[in-house]
Amino acid sequence: MTAVDRFYHCGFALVDGVFLEQVRLRVVGGEIAEVAVGVSPRPGDTPLGVVVPGFVNAHSHAFHRELRGRTHADGGDFWQWRHRMYRTAARLTPDSYRDLAARVFAEMRDAGYTAVGEFHYVHHDRNGEPYPGHAMELALADAAASAGIRLALLDTCYLRGGVGQPLGAEQRRFGDADVHRWLARWHALRDTLAGSGRGLVTLGAAIHSVRAVSRDDLAVIADGLPADVPVHAHVSEQPAENQACLDSHGLTPVGLLSAHGLLSPRFSAVHATHLTPDDIRLLGEAGATIVMCPTTEADLGDGIGPAPELLAAGACLAIGSDQHVVIDPWEELGRLELDQRLRCRRRGIFTPEALWGAGTAGGHRSLGLPRVRRQSPGLVVGEPFDAMEIDPATSRTRGAHLRQLPLVARAADVTATIVGGRLTRPRR
Repeated sequence: MTAVDRFYHCGFALVDGVFLEQVRLRVVGGEIAEVAVGVSPRPGDTPLGVVVPGFVNAHSHAFHRELRGRTHADGGDFWQWRHRMYRTAARLTPDSYRDLAARVFAEMRDAGYTAVGEFHYVHHDRNGEPYPGHAMELALADAAASAGIRLALLDTCYLRGGVGQPLGAEQRRFGDADVHRWLARWHALRDTLAGSGRGLVTLGAAIHSVRAVSRDDLAVIADGLPADVPVHAHVSEQPAENQACLDSHGLTPVGLLSAHGLLSPRFSAVHATHLTPDDIRLLGEAGATIVMCPTTEADLGDGIGPAPELLAAGACLAIGSDQHVVIDPWEELGRLELDQRLRCRRRGIFTPEALWGAGTAGGHRSLGLPRVRRQSPGLVVGEPFDAMEIDPATSRTRGAHLRQLPLVARAADVTATIVGGRLTRPRR
């Protein structure tokens, strides 16, 4: 069947980092085929207002959404929160996870996310036995299809309960016995997804953290994954993680990952909150991506990572909603700037263009999304038409310069999301 041309007329659109007026887009097969600027709408065009690229959620744990508003009454720290998270994970089945993830992904879509990287480690049943046919992974893929959002499934290696410790009973369903079985399952999952016809789904990989694998495992993972596959890991989220790594290996988590060849442009360090100057240098020299999750890092009391230093060293920035205490990319971007103002005690840490880039180009790079080549935020010919419409005249956005919207807009200001040319209005 021949793809049908569809036309969208935007009052304003972000193109190559610049807001342009009266932009008409020709979309074929879900991709932008032509961008015409300064032209009037024609009969049959779909009218849109202010259109910007869709944001990318580069770090998500969908099931953590169940903890929202349920963990704050008794105080506690990250580790106490983690035990509550384990109890939530224990209740998941393929069917319940599909339903839960579909709701979470739809919430993301309505907030302006058009792609998500799901850091997925709930692989097996409660006894640690594999589900037939990758049931948990396909549940997430089906949930993304239901919501109409791109999914980079970051299948995660999780083999230990801590440095030198076996998995605990509450972690049993996360593990694959050893790194070779994880790799075998990863490759089998790739074959299953490739033949499934799920066009919005790609497969990446993740290492839960240096706590969750051995030193020898890191070398096997580096050698066993295809060179073009994105690799993510939680890195230095807590000082206790750093100390355990230093005590066991004499290296920081970043140093350990670097020693085993895992730092490269395909690598994403999630959080990267408690880094040494040498860690920052290594991540920058590798051209790695740093996935900041400001609302989660604030909620868990993790701290504020050295984002401007990482950017200056050569790393790339992206954002994630992680545990979904908030699902709002605008909130993440606003906090990315404002938290650094508190840390550095000055204004203007990032330019508006840098914030747009962290929400879009940085996330695409982190997830290795195919056919997305943009280095600056904007709609580009030859790439998927993944975008959102934002209302510039709400009580929050009225009077703001369009380029500064990341500092004032919120998810409630998103009036439409487009993924692969498919337009959806938020359900609020």
